[in-house]
Amino acid sequence: MLGVLYVVPTPIGNMLDITQRAIEILQNVQLIAAEDTRHSGQLLQKLEVTTPTISLHDHNEAQRAELLIDKLKNGASIALISDAGTPLISDPGYKLVSECRAAGIAVSSLPGACAVTTALSASGLPTDKFTFSGFLPAKQKAKIEAITGAIHNACTTIFYDSPRRILDTINICESVLPTDHKLVLAKELTKRFETYITGKASDALEYLNKEPSNQKGEFVLMIYCKPPNKDDLPVDATNLLMKLSTHLAPKKAASIVSEHFSLNKKALYEFVIKNKVQG
Repeated sequence: MLGVLYVVPTPIGNMLDITQRAIEILQNVQLIAAEDTRHSGQLLQKLEVTTPTISLHDHNEAQRAELLIDKLKNGASIALISDAGTPLISDPGYKLVSECRAAGIAVSSLPGACAVTTALSASGLPTDKFTFSGFLPAKQKAKIEAITGAIHNACTTIFYDSPRRILDTINICESVLPTDHKLVLAKELTKRFETYITGKASDALEYLNKEPSNQKGEFVLMIYCKPPNKDDLPVDATNLLMKLSTHLAPKKAASIVSEHFSLNKKALYEFVIKNKVQG
């Protein structure tokens, strides 16, 4: 019989968030594939799990997948874990799971800790639809494009970000997001100093600049921008804007209409982008 690959979430901060089922699987499988065996070793020791471990991370997943699939085909069951949270959610494991499916090997995913849903459910932002875009790009141009994209999603957009980049990220948010945006910055989720900063980018900047320690930790950034409403703009302005946008770049079209009708250029630009995307 073939083995089973178990996708097992681990706590993102609070050790009590590990489930009893997760512990039982970690104890009973023949092997645990961990993103960082040294890091996970500390957790496994606390859980009194003595199952052997093997590393599986971004740089060796292709090679490890072949080895692990051979073991699964020979009847061994394996648990896949990451450093924290649910594997594959901005963590390694996609290639292994994909190849297991292709090989007809059963994959069983356990429910459990995940920073995305943990942060979103306590954010106060719309939850009926959301977009998770993983870690923000390190390069400035790509980061600006990613954050600007949140304007046009018409739902809550979620990013992960690192402590060394968070201040730059929020500065970009303040410069490119519309004035009526909503922003929530969550850090140290489930830990003793769990914090949610709610309001706008300016509120998050004030918090981050208050003291250096506020910039430490792992961050979840959530942005919601209300879609521009056609009824909020004069009919003549929207008609001219859409006509110009078929011949000119959105910024140029917005600039001309803004000057002609004395309207906010940023709002006009957002409107034309939204309607071009929808169209």
